[in-house]
Amino acid sequence: MKRMPGLRRQIIQSLAVMALGIIFIAVFGSYVFYAIATAYLPESISNSWMPSRVELAWIVCTTVAALGMAVFVAIRLSRRLLTPLNSVAHSLREVAQGKLTARARTDERAMGETAQLVRDFNAMAERLQSVTREREFWNAAIAHELRTPVTILRGRLQGLSEGVFTPSSELFDGLLRQVEGLNRLIEDLRVLSLNDSGHLELHRVEVDLAQELGSVLQAFAAPLAAKGFHLHSELEANLKVKCDPVRMRQALMALLENAQQHAEPGSLRVRLYQAGGHCHLVVEDDGPGIDRALASDLFEAFHRGDPSRSRKSGGSGLGLAVVKAIAEAHGGQAICQPTGRGGSAFVIIWPL
Repeated sequence: MKRMPGLRRQIIQSLAVMALGIIFIAVFGSYVFYAIATAYLPESISNSWMPSRVELAWIVCTTVAALGMAVFVAIRLSRRLLTPLNSVAHSLREVAQGKLTARARTDERAMGETAQLVRDFNAMAERLQSVTREREFWNAAIAHELRTPVTILRGRLQGLSEGVFTPSSELFDGLLRQVEGLNRLIEDLRVLSLNDSGHLELHRVEVDLAQELGSVLQAFAAPLAAKGFHLHSELEANLKVKCDPVRMRQALMALLENAQQHAEPGSLRVRLYQAGGHCHLVVEDDGPGIDRALASDLFEAFHRGDPSRSRKSGGSGLGLAVVKAIAEAHGGQAICQPTGRGGSAFVIIWPL
């Protein structure tokens, strides 16, 4: 037999108890009343259809007792039903007026569905407040990230228009780099937005991933060498992986750029291998190590550690968030873990 929900069961039980109580008072009480009246006050019993005074008093007492029981059950039932509902309604009005800290209150006497309603409302209000805080943070962070390159572009272009700067290839190269930085920032924001909304589409094809990633390593070899990094690659050959090669190249570029900005010059190892039905892409540096308290937040958007908070050296704070988004879109995860050499290893793991 299918079990009835808590609220329906409680209502049926309460009404059934009230009905049985009234029947008990009316039937059993009348039986006792007439038994006593017949034995001790036979003259008080009327022989006509009109009740005597004693019978009329008994009818009034029975009616009052039945009404009292009905009122008691109704008050108890309405308290369990209406108190949490009124609390939710009041909190809804406060949320509609912009007070996102409003929460509904309940007590132990609340029934199953009403108590669940209060919990669901509070969870919704908490999520709404969290989303609002995140939106405000994102607006401020995006404005901060856009302000520096836009200010540089504006200053250079204004200087060119006023004749302060002499047009040269170096100046235009600098402007082009600022535009490329803006384009990359916009693309990173687009990827994160699509991932958060569940619309990050992947074009999965079976490719030789080592060959795809090798082209990225060739492009980064010279810039990394200029910064003092010695790039070592261990890419498993002929590893056929069904993935989005464009996104995987984007993820590797973000990891290499992160190492170029934050790691100490030295060995930089890139490994690609298969293990346990999963594909592993690892970028490992020689340091400095990352605090465990910081490692759990590294893949959050616009998050930068204390040594990397400056815009000049810290980047936008979106690179690792994009890596996480790409890994999750492939059904995997991105993690950061310490190495035996005192450095850090950024790992992307996804199922084959």
